[in-house]
Amino acid sequence: MKNFNLKKTLVPLIAILFGFILGAIIMLIFGYNPLWGYEDLLTAAFGTTKSIGEIFRSMGPLILTALSFAVANRAGLFNIGMSGQALAGWLAAAWFALTNPDLPRLVMIPAVIIIGMLAGAIIALIPGVLKALFGTSEVIVTIMMNYIVLFMTTHIVHNVWSKIKVGGKTFMQSKDSTVSVGKNATFRTDFLTQLTDNSRINIGIFIAVIALIIISILLSRTTLGFEIRAVGLNPEASEYAGISAKRTVITSMAIAGALAGLGGVIEGMGTFQNFFVQTTNLQIGFDGMAVALLGQSSPIGIFFASFLFSTLKVGAPGMTNTGIPAEIISVVIATIIFFVGIKFVIDKFLPEFQFKKKVIKGDKL
Repeated sequence: MKNFNLKKTLVPLIAILFGFILGAIIMLIFGYNPLWGYEDLLTAAFGTTKSIGEIFRSMGPLILTALSFAVANRAGLFNIGMSGQALAGWLAAAWFALTNPDLPRLVMIPAVIIIGMLAGAIIALIPGVLKALFGTSEVIVTIMMNYIVLFMTTHIVHNVWSKIKVGGKTFMQSKDSTVSVGKNATFRTDFLTQLTDNSRINIGIFIAVIALIIISILLSRTTLGFEIRAVGLNPEASEYAGISAKRTVITSMAIAGALAGLGGVIEGMGTFQNFFVQTTNLQIGFDGMAVALLGQSSPIGIFFASFLFSTLKVGAPGMTNTGIPAEIISVVIATIIFFVGIKFVIDKFLPEFQFKKKVIKGDKL
């Protein structure tokens, strides 16, 4: 017999509810009608085929960066470096696509995926190795790595790529932006584009769902997944049981970095189809962390949390139709994460709900 804890499911739902309520209160304070505001948000998000396509376009990178945070979190690590890892993956994928413009699509797409994942894994290995061997705080190192990657990519674009030519053509379209990758390297397809009225939806959402399934199986049904969870719960006891905590920490960070790097590849090759200088760290890294927290690091929770965040972000500009600043949605998102962060308060006031699932002759009821 298996127990289902309704309380664990109610916490993020209550956090979402409180987030929308506080957003409504803020709108009322400044003289706006929250009902009209949320109506415009939903209309903008679901009112057209194109906006629905944009929601699924946004979900791909969010799912992967959230998975990156979740894998590291299961190992007891707090990976805040998804922005840098994603940016490294994006840069590496763009470099390979632009330097090999004649590769067939069936070779190019897997190649940029693998190269982007490797780049993200390498960036994540640095804090992973330092944590495993020297006990260095992964929080500090991953934050520092975000800025190292940010400034290194700017230097590469301005001072290295500006001098590279392939087939007599320069890499750069302008000082801060490369030319677009070829059609063989883009993650967009004519079918999806036409289906969603020229939205930027691409195959990234399907890759992200596949990654969700793989990571779910990895964490729940493999020896490595058991080791990751064991080290996350108690590294000392894991060592006593014969599990190398150092090896597991390094492996977890490499997997996390690869997932974030893949998120960067999808963002670059799917949404923008080129590489351009970033003025700040990639937002998908921090949004992915919020998605993972709201989804409680579970694959199914991450999927629905990414859908919620993408809906809010795509629909937010529609609120300006009634004069409500779109930034209100940022307040709603921040409030949702705040209540998830203090879930122990919600836990205290919620009664325990335990539902037992009976299993009779192998059939679940």
